[in-house]
Amino acid sequence: MRKIHLTNAGGRDATVSMEGLRPSTGSRPGLPDRDVRFERYLATTESGLHERLQAAHGEDYADALVQGDPEIDLEQVGRRVADTDRIYLSSTGDVLYAAPRVMEVILGPDGEEKERRQPVDVESNVNDEDKAIRWTGRKLPKSAAVRRFVFGRTVQVRHVDGVTYDYCYEMAKTLAEEDAVMMLGAGDRGRAPLVFQTNGTPYRGFLEGRVDGEKYKLLLHLSNMELKRPEPAEAGK
Repeated sequence: MRKIHLTNAGGRDATVSMEGLRPSTGSRPGLPDRDVRFERYLATTESGLHERLQAAHGEDYADALVQGDPEIDLEQVGRRVADTDRIYLSSTGDVLYAAPRVMEVILGPDGEEKERRQPVDVESNVNDEDKAIRWTGRKLPKSAAVRRFVFGRTVQVRHVDGVTYDYCYEMAKTLAEEDAVMMLGAGDRGRAPLVFQTNGTPYRGFLEGRVDGEKYKLLLHLSNMELKRPEPAEAGK
């Protein structure tokens, strides 16, 4: 069971559980009495790559393709691809038998390189015992949130006992009554993004609540992309 440590509107913190939403079964490809299975097949071999064909038949090898199909290895092309392993290649196409050193490249807003450095591990912060995810107090109407942000992932927040049931229910009820989502953030002031696993994608969090009698649902919507209106083009351009 994955856990998340968060605060509520009163600043009280609790550790509750979270889990991914189960997708609905929906439709499936196939016939009424037969399923469709996706397979991978080999499209070409190394001898069919552009560089090899260019070296063997010249810069313009279109006629060679039409006349003799030199890009097709009749013994290999079309074979079913089973389990695969990742390998690393050098800039010249040679196999590397040791993983290359990873370098982090920092780019500025203009796309120019600013810095190169050794990668720094970013740890998960959603279940930090000392610093809980903050209820920031910054609310957005649901209608505004879906127009400003792209939500790429949603997790459900759930209670783990009777005490945390009351805790979660009150948050869900508050948000449901206001028809709004609450922005959640990490750090002392709740301004840092949420990171769910080491070196994972940083997200902004938006908590939504739904209530039906004594039942509730807390959904934490996650976004790493904001929608912005483009600047109007200048006249004559």
